Amino acid sequence: MSTTRRDFLKQSAGIGALIATPSLWKGTAHAGDVNSLPTIAAIGVGGSRGVYNQGGHDARRAAKFGRMIAVCDVDDLHTAEFNAEFGGKLGMYRDYRVLFEQEKPDVVTIGTPDHWHVPIAIAALRAGCDVYCEKPLTLTIEEGIRIQKVVEETGRVFQVGTQQRSENDAKFLKAIAIVQSGRLGKNVNAYVAIGGAPSGGPFATEPSPANFAWDMWVGPAPAAEYSPERRRDFRWFFEYSGGKMTDWGAHHIDIAQWGLGADHSGPTQVSAKGKFPPLVPEDVNWEAFLNGDVSLPNGFNTATNFSIDLKFANGSTINVNDFYRRDDGTEFENGVLFEGERGRIFVNRGKLTGKPIDDLTDADHADLNERILELYKGKEPGNHMQNFFDCIQTREQPISDVVTHHRIMTSCHLCNIALMLGRDLTWDPQAENFVGDDQASALVSRRSRPGYSSPA
Repeated sequence: MSTTRRDFLKQSAGIGALIATPSLWKGTAHAGDVNSLPTIAAIGVGGSRGVYNQGGHDARRAAKFGRMIAVCDVDDLHTAEFNAEFGGKLGMYRDYRVLFEQEKPDVVTIGTPDHWHVPIAIAALRAGCDVYCEKPLTLTIEEGIRIQKVVEETGRVFQVGTQQRSENDAKFLKAIAIVQSGRLGKNVNAYVAIGGAPSGGPFATEPSPANFAWDMWVGPAPAAEYSPERRRDFRWFFEYSGGKMTDWGAHHIDIAQWGLGADHSGPTQVSAKGKFPPLVPEDVNWEAFLNGDVSLPNGFNTATNFSIDLKFANGSTINVNDFYRRDDGTEFENGVLFEGERGRIFVNRGKLTGKPIDDLTDADHADLNERILELYKGKEPGNHMQNFFDCIQTREQPISDVVTHHRIMTSCHLCNIALMLGRDLTWDPQAENFVGDDQASALVSRRSRPGYSSPA
């Protein structure tokens, strides 16, 4: 890292941006030359035409730390565009399974739509790769249980792309440090606003582009005819994602749960109310729909508005809302509010505010900086991808590890399941199942389309 621990601690007035430069590769268990850079394959890279480009962004960041050797995308234009950035020397693939047959990368980045994350990640882990996968990692709770086991069995390094744990001038880490220091009191709750989701449809279907493997894109999800909206706006289809709950919720529920000290456990009670798009009938059989046994009109089907309470065994509550407002004039559209008997603070990517922030002394800042280092496992925060590659060398799990992310995603999925069923639910975080509710338990997992089942 370009910033030393001592230099970091001198920043007692606040946390600055700590963007590190790539360090030289020191080798892995399957890199024979200790002076060589790790080889990288990028799976799901998006393109210049506005079709899900976060995967390409991740891959380009990763390439600064290693040597890109292959790219895989179901859109041939995407692979060609990405390959051109690397001199046209990469292996190009439509099917990740063929990539792993032909290439032996040390590292894989995964930036596909959400429903492909776990199947591809498990295949990469089984192929001996360390993995950087975009959030949200899972489509179901069962996927999280399964991928935890594979990471443990393979011993590979796994980083999820929840970069708020590393970046944004450490605003989120400082907020967590304040909460866990007791400065807000002993009884702290969190209020999370993540914005609503759109309604849309029914959309017309059409033949898929010739350069695009639509059936492979759909993969394990139920069969569907092609429409540009399904591809471009997949986040608003439960078949492929979880709406705002697993989009911004994967970020902000993560910070809230970490701050409250519940990132290794989970809620015990879920209460929810909300609305779905007009195309979603009130009597929809969600289990049958998610398993592909019944269909809905070709339109958005994730919740548009919602208010959900997640209650934890330690007495804390996280309220998840599309827009947070209460009678005292407090309102916000995106961010996390921590509130205790001694005060409250608000944090999002643009600011960290509140009287407890204004009242901090130089000694308080120094103490919080020490706490931030402890939260970040003794390292200086600043670059999420750097943290991943540093951990590849040390063989430690990085700051956004699969265990904590699974717990966060479980909370996100519980929110959606409670909205689907429209009633209070009781969850056992140890058994990882619902208590006395077979209908809810049936939504912990879903069936994969034949030919696209995830490897064990």
